[in-house]
Amino acid sequence: MGTVTIKDIARIAGVSCATVSRVLNGSPTVAPELRDKILDLCRQYGYRRNLLARGLSSGRTNLVGCILSDLDNPLFADMALALERFLRVRGYHLLLCRGRVEDGNIGQLFDFLIGHRVDGIILASSSKQAPELIRRYLKYIPIVLQGGLDDPQLTIPSVYVDSAAGGEMAAQYLFRLGHTEVAYLGARENNYSHLARQRGFAAAADRLGMSVRTFTNGAFSSTMEVGYHLARQFFLNPFRETAVFAACDTIALGVMSAAREFHISIPDDISLLGFDNIIYAGFPHIRLSTLDHRARLVVETAADRLLTQIQHPDAACAQPVMIPPVLVERATCKPRR
Repeated sequence: MGTVTIKDIARIAGVSCATVSRVLNGSPTVAPELRDKILDLCRQYGYRRNLLARGLSSGRTNLVGCILSDLDNPLFADMALALERFLRVRGYHLLLCRGRVEDGNIGQLFDFLIGHRVDGIILASSSKQAPELIRRYLKYIPIVLQGGLDDPQLTIPSVYVDSAAGGEMAAQYLFRLGHTEVAYLGARENNYSHLARQRGFAAAADRLGMSVRTFTNGAFSSTMEVGYHLARQFFLNPFRETAVFAACDTIALGVMSAAREFHISIPDDISLLGFDNIIYAGFPHIRLSTLDHRARLVVETAADRLLTQIQHPDAACAQPVMIPPVLVERATCKPRR
């Protein structure tokens, strides 16, 4: 037998196509013995429901697309897992794609997802080009931006961590510990979240009379390797700073690697504060002090807003939602002697 259809299963079982359809859709109106028989036949003959055809008839596929910029980053990997779990409980499946807005071909991924009839899309990006991209596609499909916005007044459905508040919290925390000379490692000029984080940190540091030396990350991503090379630049020359604020935890992990190479003790010689609270930050041999991005809450809020748009197209969801980060104190920061 070639491709098995619902008609084939109905004929073999001696029932109507409607009965097979009710079984596949979980209807309780079919007797258990008959339901088991039909499911056994589906497995035996390799029948799979055509979800696309089902979507064409119902108007929905219960598929949600998500575009992430970097699956190598533990933060994004955690987000993808949290999103899949959240959607599955609500009867949706996740179609995950990797792509950066900065690469210029992100529109192809939007076209791909729309072509596969996803009900909605989550774009996880803090790129400066993201808002304009979303405006282009919002007229075709519900979309939520999971990432920073330079202007909170923009009428784009979005959910993101309040990076400016996080940067301010970081400066205040280091100041309370007595650190008035600090290095900021990993600032990215092409990323709204990083710009807001740096802006919040610099403003608070200025009010508190702190001196800040900034090392910029010119890449499109924030990796341990980037953090390592930035820290080497910092450690190669004599420095007066007593603390480092890393733009994210992966940068901080690179700083820790370089510090070991230079025989610099963290936190005895210099304190280190990260941002994100990725899973590695809590490992016993790392114990990184950091600002918790609250990735799960951000993801679930974004997904909830998207499902609201899908199920209630007239619902007002354009107001951005900012989620404040939370300070997590571990072992890499200590009071200045």
